[in-house]
Parts: sequence; structure tokens; C-alpha cells
Amino acid sequence: MSSFLLAAGDLLAAQSEDAGFWDGINWPWAWTTLVWVVDNVIRIVALFVVPRNRRPTAGMAWLMAIFLLPVPGLLLFLLIGGNRLPKRRRRQQAEATRIIGDVADREEAVLGTYLESLPPGIGNAVVLGRSLGAQPMVRGNAAGICIDYEESFAQIASAIRGARRYVHVEFYILVLDASTEDVFAAMGEAVSRGIEVRVLLDHVSAVRNPGTKRTRRKLDEIGVHWAYMLPVRPWRGQWQRPDLRNHRKIVVIDGEIGFMGSQNLVDSSYNKPSNQRRGLHWRDLMVRVEGPAALGLEAVFLSDWYVETGQGLTHLLHDRLSAATPGDLDCQVLPSGPGFGTENNLQVFLSLLYTAKHRISITSPYFVPDGAIMHALRAATSRGVYVELFVSEIGDQAVVYHAQRSYYEELLTAGVRIFMYRPPYILHSKHFTIDDRVAVVGSSNMDQRSFSLNMEVSMVVHGESFVSDLDRVVEHYHANSRELTHDEWRKQPLRSQLLDGLARLTSALQ
Repeated sequence: MSSFLLAAGDLLAAQSEDAGFWDGINWPWAWTTLVWVVDNVIRIVALFVVPRNRRPTAGMAWLMAIFLLPVPGLLLFLLIGGNRLPKRRRRQQAEATRIIGDVADREEAVLGTYLESLPPGIGNAVVLGRSLGAQPMVRGNAAGICIDYEESFAQIASAIRGARRYVHVEFYILVLDASTEDVFAAMGEAVSRGIEVRVLLDHVSAVRNPGTKRTRRKLDEIGVHWAYMLPVRPWRGQWQRPDLRNHRKIVVIDGEIGFMGSQNLVDSSYNKPSNQRRGLHWRDLMVRVEGPAALGLEAVFLSDWYVETGQGLTHLLHDRLSAATPGDLDCQVLPSGPGFGTENNLQVFLSLLYTAKHRISITSPYFVPDGAIMHALRAATSRGVYVELFVSEIGDQAVVYHAQRSYYEELLTAGVRIFMYRPPYILHSKHFTIDDRVAVVGSSNMDQRSFSLNMEVSMVVHGESFVSDLDRVVEHYHANSRELTHDEWRKQPLRSQLLDGLARLTSALQ
């Protein structure tokens, strides 16, 4: 080997001296050839790698990006092209799911699922959800709906002040500001009484939103135990696809009272100068639930706490079977996200949509449906079901806003009525109703991000009283919205049509 290297070195030296080896290279041609080879190698490899285990629409979008811009497209694909969590986190998630599942199985055996009292289609959706990681459908719950932004914080703070054993708080966005300071004060008071308070907040959202340092200092100051969810800190060995986020909103007090829904723990303007300049405020919906379903929310929190901290707290669930039953609602808590790997929220939503006989009412701030959702809505209108969709008239995220608009013509043609909530408000509530008996509320939007990338939590509620309460919320939406018509939509400028179409293509890059 050494003799070969010496001979090669002598040859290069001789060529360099005698024939001007390096000067003789046609550098423009060489670089052009190298770029051509690299570009085509990337394209060929992408044909084998990209479509594997991926939706055809997403695969085509990624291939288009890589074929048009091979190197930038490849770098983007490596950054956000996979939705799998790191191996260590997947192991922890699997262990947490197993432990919580064992407890849920025991609860199901003792309390039963009451499937015999459910309409057949809804019962099938409940069974489907259970097989895909949902908690059991449990009877005996009471639930109240709040759409007043500040009142939701007041209710949470009041419940925390009544805690006797522990408080668990989990939010995608959690910020100390003038609107939320009473909740922080209530947590501090609970700690001073010897109550264990645990807090989870999403890391990337904390970095992106104003008030990160102030919030972190306050959490330390009041003495709560807290951790970031899905931290992106490569220097600490913490890395996964950076836009895989924990989007859940959960508060549980003593395993008896729970809060869940769409509202983050932050001012209704999100404290962002761009929102404040536009006068934007968010409209949300939170549900206060008492009864066994609160322990379903508890199970989701404990699973996330274990994955982020390594601390197992399942002993807090040992008394779950003795929980009081203060109402008559049947509730099923449905966690979802990359850790489940089956788009289980999408599957349950579809199953419920196909049971509709009279009406479907959907509220989703980011409505970017896949083909399955569109098929379900077209099938509903074709069999005479009234379908309405509530969205915001203006958007806070340009790409998602235009991607959503790209579906309006198809929806209107199918017979879906679209109502746009008037500015300066962003309608951020996420829920839908099937007929007069079942509703779904939670943090999940009707888009691929919520189905495939975000960790979400939804709750299926069976009970006419809850649906009636939600109908009154929808009446408020009607009073503050205007309907989009075919005639209006046909008059949109060409520029908007172009932006909508391009945004629709990028929405498939999952």
C-alpha cells in the first residue's frame, strides 16, 4: 500500500511539473459535471426513499420539491421530512402507553364502557378509538363549556386554589403575563400549602413567544416542578424533527377536576407586536369536566410527564376507580400524536362523521383536510346531511390561511356552508358535533399537522345536554360570522388563487 501511494505521489508530481496537471483541468466543466452528478444522484435516491410509508400526496409534494431544487429540497427533507420520534423517546412513550393502558384496562373491566347504551355507529367509533390508544368511554361525568377567554383563566385559578393533593398543568403555550398572572399566583399559593404542582410546556413555542425568561423565572420562584416538552437542544443530546410539537392543553386537579380544549395559557393577543398592531385577539373554548374523564386527562399528563422527566407517577391513578360520578355524560379521552403512529384521531373523526344522519357542525381554525375528510363530507351532503364549517375570515398564519382557502370552492360545490368569523378575532376553537347526541372537543385541528405531527388530546362526549350547550356556542358563532357564497368566491382575484394553490401544495410536505 505504501509503495502504491509513493508511486501515485510521484506520478502527480511529474504531471504537475511537466504537463501543468492542475492548470490543465477545465474547471467550469468539472464543476458543472459534479453538480449534475450530485443533483441526479439525489433525485434517484429520493425515488426510493421519499414515497416509502408516506401518503401519495405528501410523497409527490416532497419529490416535486427535491426534483426542482435537489440540494435545498434534500436538506429540508432531512430536517422535517420524518415524523418519527427519536428511539429513546419512542421507548419511553411505548412504556408510558403500556402502563396507562394497563390501568385503563382495569378501569374498563370494573366500570364497563356502556356500549349497549350508545347508537351502533358511535359505539363502533368508541371501540375503534379504544383499540388505537384512547381511554375507555366512561359514564358519570359533568362538563361545562366556557368561551370567555379571561373567565377560563379565572375558573382554572379557582380550581387550583381548591386543590387538596396535587395540580397538573400542561400547555402548548404557557406564558406569564397580565392575563395569566392569577393562574401563576394560584399555583404559587398551592405550593405554599404543600400541594405538589407539576407543569409541562412546549419548548419551541416557549422560545418563539415573548416572555420566555420571565415565565421560567416565575416557575422557579413559586417552586413548581416543571419541564419542557419535546425540547430541541442538540447540545444536550435533545433533538427530533423541530416542528413535532406537543399541542395539548390540560389542567387536572386531584384527579377530580379537569380542563381541556383549545385555549393556551397566554394573553388573547399572544403578546406579539404584529397581533397587537392588527388588534387581533383569539376566541377559544375550554371544557371543565368532573368525574372519571378527569382521570383520563390525568393519564395523558402522567404519560407526558414520564416521557419528559423519566419520573413515573402512576401511583396517583390507583384510586381512579373510586372517582365520583357527578353527571350523566359519557366521555372518552383520545390522545394522539407521533407516539401512536396510526393517526388515531383522524380515524375516530372519520368514523363519527360517517354516522351523521341530520347534521355536522365543524369549527376549526386551520381546516386543511386530507382526501378522507373531504370524501366523508361529500358523502354526508350527498345523503342529505346539513354540513356547516366555521373558520376565521382573516388568518394569523399566511401559508395555512391560503392552504385552507384552496378548499373553499370544493367545499361549496359539495354543499358545505362556510361561515367566517369576523375580525379582529381569530376563531381558535376546535370542535365538531354530529346530530344531537355526540360532540368532539379538544386541541386537534382538521389538518395534517394535528393528525400526523402534533401531540393532541380530544374528548368524545355523548350526551344531549352537552351538545345543546355546544349548540348555544355555535349560535354565538352564527351571530358573529358571515356566510361565504359561491358568487363571492368566484370573484376572488387571480393573485389569491395562485397563492391558495401554492400553499395547498406546501401543506402536503408532511
